[in-house]
Amino acid sequence: MRRRRPERRVILPDPVYNDKLIAKFVNYIMVGGKKGVAERIFYGAMDMVKSRTKTDGLKIFEKAIENASPSVEVKSRRVGGATYQVPIEVPRGRRFYLASHWIINAAASRSGKPMSEKLASELISAANGDGGAIKKKDDTHRMADANKAFAHFR
Repeated sequence: MRRRRPERRVILPDPVYNDKLIAKFVNYIMVGGKKGVAERIFYGAMDMVKSRTKTDGLKIFEKAIENASPSVEVKSRRVGGATYQVPIEVPRGRRFYLASHWIINAAASRSGKPMSEKLASELISAANGDGGAIKKKDDTHRMADANKAFAHFR
């Protein structure tokens, strides 16, 4: 028998916007336990977004996450010696996780400038419906669409 699932950790909302999703996003940015650095990157990015778009940074952030969130993804499933890529619907929590990681990785892979600037650019382009994170989402959707024939293995 498997052991019990660990209980979910309670995450405190972030100090500036008082939002749990932002606190989670900052935790995803964090590398090597350096939360102060991660917060500086995120809040710096929000200030840049605000100065560039003349709108509330929080709205842009939410729009970017919403636009980058996938609705379906493929999961490998072994059936009788063959491995199929089976399209499945993405649960709500995982949608945020995937969108966040795609945005952060797309920002990190941009060249030059400091991370907060790159993150600001990526958030703005994701909110406008383009950029690396959106491309990743479209690829994921395309992959799921291509493997629609195996949906019955779910």
